[in-house]
Amino acid sequence: MIGVNRLTSNSELQNLDLIDLLSERHILVRRISEKAWNDKSNIYISNSEWYIMARIYKKRPTISYVTKNVDISRQAIHKFIKNLSVKGLVKVQNVEYNKKEKCIELTALGNECYEQNAALKAQFEKKIAANISAEQVKVLKDILKLDWGL
Repeated sequence: MIGVNRLTSNSELQNLDLIDLLSERHILVRRISEKAWNDKSNIYISNSEWYIMARIYKKRPTISYVTKNVDISRQAIHKFIKNLSVKGLVKVQNVEYNKKEKCIELTALGNECYEQNAALKAQFEKKIAANISAEQVKVLKDILKLDWGL
Protein backbone atom coordinates (compact mmCIF):
# COMPACT_ATOMS: atom_id res chain seq x y z
CA MET A 1 0.00 0.00 0.00
CA ILE A 2 2.91 2.37 0.70
CA GLY A 3 3.68 2.67 -3.01
CA VAL A 4 0.27 4.13 -3.93
CA ASN A 5 0.92 6.84 -6.52
CA ARG A 6 4.30 7.62 -5.04
CA LEU A 7 5.02 11.24 -5.86
CA THR A 8 8.76 11.14 -5.50
CA SER A 9 11.26 8.32 -5.19
CA ASN A 10 13.33 8.13 -2.00
CA SER A 11 16.43 9.27 -3.91
CA GLU A 12 14.56 12.37 -5.13
CA LEU A 13 13.46 13.12 -1.55
CA GLN A 14 17.12 13.49 -0.54
CA ASN A 15 17.41 16.78 -2.47
CA LEU A 16 14.29 18.47 -1.07
CA ASP A 17 14.21 21.17 1.58
CA LEU A 18 12.08 20.87 4.74
CA ILE A 19 9.01 22.56 3.27
CA ASP A 20 8.96 20.37 0.17
CA LEU A 21 9.66 17.22 2.23
CA LEU A 22 6.71 17.98 4.51
CA SER A 23 4.53 18.64 1.49
CA GLU A 24 5.53 15.45 -0.33
CA ARG A 25 4.98 13.28 2.75
CA HIS A 26 1.69 14.98 3.55
CA ILE A 27 0.35 14.42 0.05
CA LEU A 28 1.51 10.80 0.08
CA VAL A 29 0.00 9.87 3.44
CA ARG A 30 -3.26 11.71 2.69
CA ARG A 31 -3.57 9.92 -0.65
CA ILE A 32 -2.91 6.53 0.96
CA SER A 33 -5.33 7.29 3.80
CA GLU A 34 -8.06 8.41 1.39
CA LYS A 35 -7.54 5.32 -0.79
CA ALA A 36 -7.68 3.00 2.24
CA TRP A 37 -11.05 4.45 3.24
CA ASN A 38 -12.51 4.52 -0.24
CA ASP A 39 -11.39 0.92 -0.92
CA LYS A 40 -13.32 -0.30 2.13
CA SER A 41 -16.37 1.94 2.07
CA ASN A 42 -19.13 2.70 -0.38
CA ILE A 43 -19.26 6.30 0.93
CA TYR A 44 -16.61 8.32 -0.91
CA ILE A 45 -15.12 11.00 1.34
CA SER A 46 -12.47 13.37 0.01
CA ASN A 47 -9.52 14.62 2.05
CA SER A 48 -11.13 18.06 2.26
CA GLU A 49 -14.31 16.50 3.60
CA TRP A 50 -12.28 14.54 6.19
CA TYR A 51 -10.56 17.79 7.16
CA ILE A 52 -13.92 19.45 7.82
CA MET A 53 -15.23 16.38 9.66
CA ALA A 54 -12.14 16.43 11.91
CA ARG A 55 -12.86 20.05 12.82
CA ILE A 56 -16.45 19.31 13.84
CA TYR A 57 -16.04 15.86 15.44
CA LYS A 58 -17.62 15.91 18.93
CA LYS A 59 -18.49 19.61 18.47
CA ARG A 60 -21.29 21.76 17.06
CA PRO A 61 -19.45 24.73 15.55
CA THR A 62 -21.05 27.37 13.39
CA ILE A 63 -20.35 27.26 9.69
CA SER A 64 -18.66 30.67 9.99
CA TYR A 65 -16.33 29.23 12.67
CA VAL A 66 -15.43 26.37 10.32
CA THR A 67 -14.75 28.77 7.43
CA LYS A 68 -12.44 30.86 9.64
CA ASN A 69 -10.55 27.85 11.00
CA VAL A 70 -10.17 25.65 7.94
CA ASP A 71 -7.72 26.61 5.21
CA ILE A 72 -10.23 26.16 2.38
CA SER A 73 -12.19 28.91 0.64
CA ARG A 74 -15.59 29.81 2.08
CA GLN A 75 -17.29 28.82 -1.16
CA ALA A 76 -15.57 25.41 -1.21
CA ILE A 77 -16.42 24.77 2.45
CA HIS A 78 -20.10 25.39 1.72
CA LYS A 79 -19.89 22.95 -1.20
CA PHE A 80 -18.18 20.30 0.94
CA ILE A 81 -20.70 20.75 3.75
CA LYS A 82 -23.53 20.35 1.26
CA ASN A 83 -21.89 17.15 -0.10
CA LEU A 84 -21.42 15.81 3.44
CA SER A 85 -25.06 16.57 4.19
CA VAL A 86 -26.27 14.79 1.05
CA LYS A 87 -24.21 11.75 2.08
CA GLY A 88 -25.91 11.82 5.49
CA LEU A 89 -22.65 12.53 7.35
CA VAL A 90 -23.49 15.95 8.77
CA LYS A 91 -26.57 17.91 9.68
CA VAL A 92 -26.87 21.66 9.45
CA GLN A 93 -29.20 23.46 11.85
CA ASN A 94 -30.16 26.98 12.72
CA VAL A 95 -28.39 28.52 15.70
CA GLU A 96 -30.71 29.44 18.53
CA TYR A 97 -31.02 33.24 18.96
CA ASN A 98 -29.30 33.96 15.65
CA LYS A 99 -31.28 33.70 12.43
CA LYS A 100 -28.23 34.21 10.18
CA GLU A 101 -25.94 31.56 11.68
CA LYS A 102 -26.08 27.85 11.11
CA CYS A 103 -24.24 25.17 13.05
CA ILE A 104 -22.98 21.86 11.80
CA GLU A 105 -22.47 18.52 13.48
CA LEU A 106 -21.76 14.96 12.50
CA THR A 107 -24.68 12.57 12.28
CA ALA A 108 -24.49 9.11 13.85
CA LEU A 109 -23.28 7.84 10.45
CA GLY A 110 -20.73 10.67 10.27
CA ASN A 111 -19.39 9.78 13.73
CA GLU A 112 -19.21 6.11 12.78
CA CYS A 113 -17.30 6.88 9.57
CA TYR A 114 -14.97 9.27 11.37
CA GLU A 115 -14.17 6.69 14.05
CA GLN A 116 -13.65 3.90 11.50
CA ASN A 117 -11.29 6.17 9.57
CA ALA A 118 -9.43 7.01 12.78
CA ALA A 119 -8.88 3.26 13.28
CA LEU A 120 -7.57 2.97 9.69
CA LYS A 121 -5.16 5.85 10.32
CA ALA A 122 -3.98 4.20 13.55
CA GLN A 123 -3.20 1.03 11.56
CA PHE A 124 -1.35 3.15 9.01
CA GLU A 125 0.64 4.80 11.81
CA LYS A 126 1.58 1.34 13.16
CA LYS A 127 2.78 0.37 9.69
CA ILE A 128 4.94 3.49 9.54
CA ALA A 129 6.28 2.71 13.03
CA ALA A 130 7.13 -0.82 11.92
CA ASN A 131 9.26 0.68 9.15
CA ILE A 132 10.92 3.60 10.93
CA SER A 133 10.45 2.55 14.62
CA ALA A 134 7.90 3.58 17.20
CA GLU A 135 10.46 5.88 18.80
CA GLN A 136 11.05 7.75 15.52
CA VAL A 137 7.27 8.18 15.07
CA LYS A 138 7.02 9.56 18.61
CA VAL A 139 9.92 11.96 17.99
CA LEU A 140 8.36 13.10 14.71
CA LYS A 141 4.98 13.69 16.37
CA ASP A 142 6.64 15.59 19.22
CA ILE A 143 8.52 17.81 16.76
CA LEU A 144 5.38 18.51 14.77
CA LYS A 145 3.56 19.50 17.99
CA LEU A 146 6.23 22.02 19.03
CA ASP A 147 5.70 25.74 18.61
CA TRP A 148 7.85 26.49 15.58
CA GLY A 149 7.65 30.23 16.16
CA LEU A 150 6.10 30.85 12.75
